[in-house]
Amino acid sequence: MAEYSVIENRTEFEKACRDLASADGPVAVDVERASGFRYSQRAYLVQVFRRGAGVFLFDPPALGDFSALQAAIGDAEWVFHAASQDLPSLRELGLSPTRIFDTELASRLLGSDGFGLAAVVEHALGITLAKAHSAADWSTRPLPQPWLEYAALDVLHLIDVEDVLRQQLADAGKTEIAEQEFQATLDKEPKPPRAEPWRRLSGLHKVRGARQLAVARALWTAREEYAQEIDVSPGRLVPDRSLLAAVLASPQSRSALAALKEFNGRASRTQLDRWWTAIEQGRSTEDLPRERVPSDALPPPRAWSDRNPDADLRLKAARPVVEAIAEDLHMPTENLLTPEYLRRVAWQPPALTADAIGDALTALGARPWQVEHTAQKIADAFVEGPQSDSDALQTAS
Repeated sequence: MAEYSVIENRTEFEKACRDLASADGPVAVDVERASGFRYSQRAYLVQVFRRGAGVFLFDPPALGDFSALQAAIGDAEWVFHAASQDLPSLRELGLSPTRIFDTELASRLLGSDGFGLAAVVEHALGITLAKAHSAADWSTRPLPQPWLEYAALDVLHLIDVEDVLRQQLADAGKTEIAEQEFQATLDKEPKPPRAEPWRRLSGLHKVRGARQLAVARALWTAREEYAQEIDVSPGRLVPDRSLLAAVLASPQSRSALAALKEFNGRASRTQLDRWWTAIEQGRSTEDLPRERVPSDALPPPRAWSDRNPDADLRLKAARPVVEAIAEDLHMPTENLLTPEYLRRVAWQPPALTADAIGDALTALGARPWQVEHTAQKIADAFVEGPQSDSDALQTAS
């Protein structure tokens, strides 16, 4: 196994960029973060491979400015495995491709068995990768040599894999489908920040009353601010279950909070004053949160027969039709059409025509190839499907 080193000074970085710029062809790119360890989703290692240049491992915190790398490879096609995971971190560094190929997405469109990098490399090239450090803390310095070998392997074979998958896509008549999917990945806008992110607290549904919700909000906010300040994952400081336990136990003093066994975590006692102050703030604030928050989320399908029987029948009629199309195309159903899109048009359909269904799917984010394959058949299923629960049962039997 080759020895790898991390590029962390400008001289080595600029030489690497010159080497990459002088080579030809696509560029394999990957990112390692420290999810679960650090607060941020920043990149702590960027791996790049190009035929004729080799593998380079860049240290973003040490290097800072990546404009030279963008200039060196910006016009090339970038090859990723699961690009949507890496693009946000790369864009934070000013690294942004204009064209991509995604080996994970291509494998899904081809209906391959297993979509992880190791499975895709083995299926395409017959090479077995040891994936031992995927959950490592990549903010560690210095990075151990086995970790660097792992990181290099994430990009070393991607160009060869692309060659195989590109030919398989062509043979299957799916090249245009893949191109639309790759472009959609590139064009996808980041989700807007939640108006009340504290409501993500696990188990919040157990909390009753606006005052207790205010305490939960104050504790969550205190943890979030401290986690951001020291760049540590919030759950490593005090887990959600511990915050929830403190809210539900409603301790009447700082010492009572300290005595609560369920309130644990590495910062549960070292920052006890912080947490007690938050509890007091939640109990005294006049800015009480709403107990019920309006949402445009659809109810779970199991509740549709009571909440919207007609929609329930439409969904029951259309879902097996979409699944059958996906089977014919040899791809997972969720890659043919996002399940939420089908639920949306079933819940509140436009006119029951292919054009109207297609327009609705497009507005939700479906790509042209998806609309082409599904809109007419969904419209037909809505019109021709069972019109009552008894009809649905007879159809199923």
